[in-house]
Amino acid sequence: MIECVPNVSEGRDRTIIERIAESIARTGCCVLDIHSDCDHHRSVFTIIGDEEQIADGAVALVESATALIDLGTHCGVHPRIGAVDVIPFVPLQAAEMADCVAVARRIGRTIADRWALPVYLYGMAARSAHRSSLPRIRRGGFEGLSKKLAEMRPDFGPRQPHPTAGAVAVGARHLLVAFNVVLDTAEVAIAREIALAIREANGGLPGVKALGLSLDSRNLAQVSMNLTDITATTIPAAFRAVSREAEQVGVRVLESEIVGLVPKLALDDATAADLLMQDDPRERILETRIAKRMT
Repeated sequence: MIECVPNVSEGRDRTIIERIAESIARTGCCVLDIHSDCDHHRSVFTIIGDEEQIADGAVALVESATALIDLGTHCGVHPRIGAVDVIPFVPLQAAEMADCVAVARRIGRTIADRWALPVYLYGMAARSAHRSSLPRIRRGGFEGLSKKLAEMRPDFGPRQPHPTAGAVAVGARHLLVAFNVVLDTAEVAIAREIALAIREANGGLPGVKALGLSLDSRNLAQVSMNLTDITATTIPAAFRAVSREAEQVGVRVLESEIVGLVPKLALDDATAADLLMQDDPRERILETRIAKRMT
């Protein structure tokens, strides 16, 4: 079994999101979850299948998203380079990372050939270590993509952006957790300071990448995190770190949310009350969702 967690640059139009989901389901892939955010203007799909199903599902998603989304009219707070911004493949159960690398490279070439989309390989699928960083690939966003492509040749496809769909990053990686904490302030500078303090690159928590973002629809700020090593930093540990940093500058944490699904280990038995979540975090456990769909 392989998991794929494509991120699509549409988080507001339910009709488009549902049409993309339907195109995936028709291939035989199982759509476990869809998480959409209007401020990020982004939807995260969680799909599973065997090697062939997951490849077909990813291709179907790109086909529908490329037809339905125009980045020329897109504006959201999350960094993105494409209508389909990123397509990571993750090994589950008996699958191995080599399986995911092979799928990522095959799908990357297919996408480039079929839709004239520039494709960057990242993570374990990258062909060299210095090209493996997703933030490096995303730097400059869709607006700076022409310059990016001139300076950094894509692995597949043309050296000019697709006019409406941009480019796409296709990769292979281990399980990670996307976790957001909302602050009781509209000052995005505070969220950015907290993100700087807790991210691994600045000497913070191991395996943590973080951004400070503005939630304009709510007039609030958010610390948006990726936890790339859940054995080193769990969701409760990340939540406590943000809470401590916020308290030091006189700001209260309002709530938190899990984006998509997470391994049970990452939750570390935390409850909704522990994390100030509106919903039961146990409903976000990947293993439980798979078991329900497989029965």
